[in-house]
This record gives sequence, structure tokens and C-alpha cells, in this order.
Amino acid sequence: MPSAADTRQGKLPAVVWVLAAGTFLMGTTEFVIAGLLPGMAGGLGVSVSHAGLLITAFAVGMIVGGPVMALATLRLPRRRTLVLALAVFALGHVIAALSGSFAVVLAARVVTALATGAFWAVGFVIATAAAGPGRSTHAVGVMMGGLTLANVIGVPIGSLTGQFTGWRGPFWALAVLAALAAVFVGRFLPADERRAEVSVRAEVRALRQARLWLALAAAALIMGGVLATYTYITPLLTDRAGISASAVPLVLIVFGIGALGGNTLGGRLGERHPMATTLTAAAATAVTLFLLIPLSSGPVTAVALVFLMALTGFTVNPVVTSLAVRFAGDSPTLTSALTTSAYNTGIAAGSALAGRALGSSLGLNGPALVGAVFAALTLLPLTALALGGTGRPARIVTRHTGAAAHQDAGAATPLTPR
Repeated sequence: MPSAADTRQGKLPAVVWVLAAGTFLMGTTEFVIAGLLPGMAGGLGVSVSHAGLLITAFAVGMIVGGPVMALATLRLPRRRTLVLALAVFALGHVIAALSGSFAVVLAARVVTALATGAFWAVGFVIATAAAGPGRSTHAVGVMMGGLTLANVIGVPIGSLTGQFTGWRGPFWALAVLAALAAVFVGRFLPADERRAEVSVRAEVRALRQARLWLALAAAALIMGGVLATYTYITPLLTDRAGISASAVPLVLIVFGIGALGGNTLGGRLGERHPMATTLTAAAATAVTLFLLIPLSSGPVTAVALVFLMALTGFTVNPVVTSLAVRFAGDSPTLTSALTTSAYNTGIAAGSALAGRALGSSLGLNGPALVGAVFAALTLLPLTALALGGTGRPARIVTRHTGAAAHQDAGAATPLTPR
């Protein structure tokens, strides 16, 4: 664990970067399927639309499995939980790569999603505790940056690899990298001893706070807004902005760069000014998505707005995630899992509504309009949080040895609503 002086000086402990590498792998496996679907459909003998269930299965596994796995592994040492999650993640990819059955691959995707949910739930808690109360939002931003970087680097490389090796190649690569990550985490992460003092009842009791659910609602709404538009951005870029289909991946990389910048910006600004940062970013996201409707006819403005919607939208994420974990006090693991579920729920709801809007009389304007409404609605829970205050003391678990050692985050660095 780092010293308090290190965190105050702006240095994040190395474990945060290790966890970010893990989220990079897991983000890659979640999104790379989209680029591998035609090959997987042919190899498994199903239609492309049927193969799309592999994406749905992973999302459902994340929504439901995250909280379930958080409770199931609650009394395990955190290092052991992360190693087991990475091992199961690797095994799921090996099974999928060896199988010719769609049902087996589908089941492997669900198991992989469960492992991902467990890793993220525990990883966020470890990152915030290791960084200390003064740098916890920055640590969450770095971890989520690993997920964003997966879209910028991991997914394109995985899709390109699949064109040369077939869809099984990326699965084998992810399995090997996850196994190496498990070994590295097992050797690098400091051991935490027994967690018998942590109880399911305490974790569930932490969910009674209204401000926790406000943070989760904000997480779901902002992600639903951005991803509602992003899911159907290709037809907008090609049919309205006049961008060639071959250039669309470059625009998606621009989106990824914006998202990475947003995570970094939120992680750095959100610690001292959480409400000012999130309220400004959410409002800017709503305006940007609305402007995408009249201003997407030109390629330059369309690309600029795609970058801005990622930059502003993803600025909210590390702040509300960090707030949710802090609000949970001594019982943050279930809350961390629910945050991941909130993001995936928002993505599922926003994408579904955007698809309906696209098929309606709104046409290409539909997804951006749905996204703008979602982003605007994010202001409601954020405003309620700002009015209610986020500065009440919250005890966060900083280290587990034989007995739990805690520190009063509110007393050290109060989160005043600014």
C-alpha cells in the first residue's frame, strides 16, 4: 500500500494500473464480439442475428452476475477473488475457442461475464482503498480508462486478428493474457487476510441510502444516453454525414479517444468538485447530443460532436462510481457490482429505445434524440445529490489484515457539493 504522502502528491499505487490492465482485457472481450460476429456465425452454424445473442448474454451476465458474484465471494480474500476471476475468465475463453457448439460458446460467454463482474466489483474497491480518499476518484478513472482503452486499441486489434486467424484466435489470445494477469496479480497484489468481519447483511444494509441510488441512477442514465447514440452512429455517419463505411472505424477511434479523455478529466476534477464536474458534464452531453441532430450533415462537425459526446459523457463515470463506493461505507463490494450493473442496464435500455426510435418516423435523428433525453434526465439525480450534499463522513475500507482497519474518508477529504 502506498503512503499517505504518495497519494497526496498525486502518485497512484501500481496496483491501480494492474487492475486497469485487467479491465482492458475484460472490456476487449465484451466489445470485440461485434467485429467477429460474421466469422463466429459461420463457424458455429447460426445466423448473424442469432450470433448476436453472444453480446446479449454477456450483458445479462454482467447485470445479474456482478451483484451475485460480489456476494458469493464476499468472505474470500480479495487477492484470491481477483486471481480466481481471471482464471475463470481465461478458462471460459479456452472452452469457447475449443467448441464448435453455439450453446457451449453462449454458456462460456455467461461464465466469462460472471468472472468479469466479480473482477470489477472487487477491483474498484481495491483501487479506491489503495489510492486513499484523496485520490480515489482518480484511481477509478484510471481503472475505467482501461475499459475505454479496450475500445480504442483492444477491439480493433482483436477484430483485425480475427480476420487472419479466424474468430478463435482472439479468444486464445485473451485466454493467455488473462492467465498471465492472474499470475501477476497473485504475485504482485499485497495479501489481505481473512474477511470474516464482512457480512452480507452489512452489504445489503448499505443499499438503504437514497444518495447511493441517486448515484446509480446517474450512472445508468448518462451511459444509456451516450451508448444509445453510439450504438447506431454508423448509419448517421454514412447516410447523413457522407463518411465512407471504410472510414467509420477511424471515427470510432476518435470516440474512444474522447472517452479516454473524459475518464481522465473526471478522475482529476471530480475529487474536489464532484457535483460541479458531473452537472456541467451531463448538461454538456445533453447539448452535444441534441446538436448532433441538426449539425451531423457535415463530416467535420459530425466527427467533432462524436468526440465531444464521448469526452463529456465519460467525464461523469468515474465521479459517480467513486461516490457510490464511498456512500457504501464499510460495505462497498456489492455497491461496486451494482454500479457495473447500472452502466450495463443503461446501455441495454438506451440501445433498445434508440433502435425503436431509429425505426420510427424520427429515422436517423431518433438515437441522438433518445440519447439527449437520457443525458438531460441525468441532471435530476445529480441535482438531488448536490442539494442533499455528498460531504457527510463515509468510512471506507482501506486495508484488511487480521482485523479491519478503516479510515474516515469524510474527515480526511470531505466531498463537498461544488
